[in-house]
Amino acid sequence: MVTAVAVMASMLALPVAASGQDQSARAKLVYTRAIELEDQGNAAAALTLLWEAAGLAPRDPDIQYRLGDALERIGALDAAIDAYRRALAERPSFPKAENNLILALVKAGKGAEGLERARALVARAPNDPSMHFTLGLAQSDQDIDGAIATFRRVLEISPDHALARYNLALALKRADRFGDAAAELRRSIAIEPRAESHYLLGVLLWQQGDLDGSVAALRAAMAAKPRYAEGFETLGAVLKARRDWGGAVTALRQAIALNPTAAAAHYTLAQVLQQSGDAAGGRSELAEAERLRQRAAQEHEALVWTSVGIQKSAANDFTGALEAFRRATSAFDAYAPAHYQRGLVLQRLGDHDAARAAFAKAQRLNPSLVSPYETPGKSN
Repeated sequence: MVTAVAVMASMLALPVAASGQDQSARAKLVYTRAIELEDQGNAAAALTLLWEAAGLAPRDPDIQYRLGDALERIGALDAAIDAYRRALAERPSFPKAENNLILALVKAGKGAEGLERARALVARAPNDPSMHFTLGLAQSDQDIDGAIATFRRVLEISPDHALARYNLALALKRADRFGDAAAELRRSIAIEPRAESHYLLGVLLWQQGDLDGSVAALRAAMAAKPRYAEGFETLGAVLKARRDWGGAVTALRQAIALNPTAAAAHYTLAQVLQQSGDAAGGRSELAEAERLRQRAAQEHEALVWTSVGIQKSAANDFTGALEAFRRATSAFDAYAPAHYQRGLVLQRLGDHDAARAAFAKAQRLNPSLVSPYETPGKSN
């Protein structure tokens, strides 16, 4: 029996048609497949297809919003901001896109515009806690006292707003008011025992020297979210501070199993192994941490050049786009999205042999990236 995913892959394998109607239909299929890949944890392939869908349907606000969200998660803030702006241009009343745009602007160092937009939301709906909440988030990195006051205003309107209490705790922590922050976290946990709240409480207690309390809070975080890689990594660091070498190794290896590319976890594990007498194991983990650090830097450079190439392709500067993709693969040849995007440009230029080769390379690196020329199970 053919699975839904196989059917979708088969539809995605149809060549890109020239007509606007067929292009729109393909955009929807590519977008649907991208969401499936996101749900499966294949973020790189999902981003590649979201890029393609956004190019095929540049005026679809939902596609632009999801592209912006995916770009923001990997730190490509300027590209994310552009995508959110396109989404809002097509659908001015789009709260998620507006909120994300505000926060992306703040993260990208464009806080003045972010705050202006957030205050405009509050002015339009002064009794809506969600609008005040967005303003508080926008203030958090620029005006800590203002953020604290805003989150307290949210709680005046909606006392059970657990996320407002969590973010109030974050703001209080930044203001070095650790006791008040811990109290707010405990109130937040009483309303909604989220893993992130337990985790932040564990970090606070660690910073205050309460290692036993920190371990208990971090274990509560993992109980609420068993695949919490960051939680296991921090637990390992706390157990290291407590000189519980065996427990630290177990926690850190669990963090690495959940997120093998976490260079910091390998680095902390190297320290634990060295301090517990396993010098060879420590050297091995230190080397792996450095390898992963270098790989992350190379992958980020490839991402930047791929984003440049996509922008040039959208402006019909195909020569510039191909040069950008060449730079991307020179920085990190294993970056599948660059090969896939290069294939799309070559396809548009009519160089089908080179396009097929680029798609094939992308698929070897990430099997979820089905070539637009190929139907799964059939020869080229």
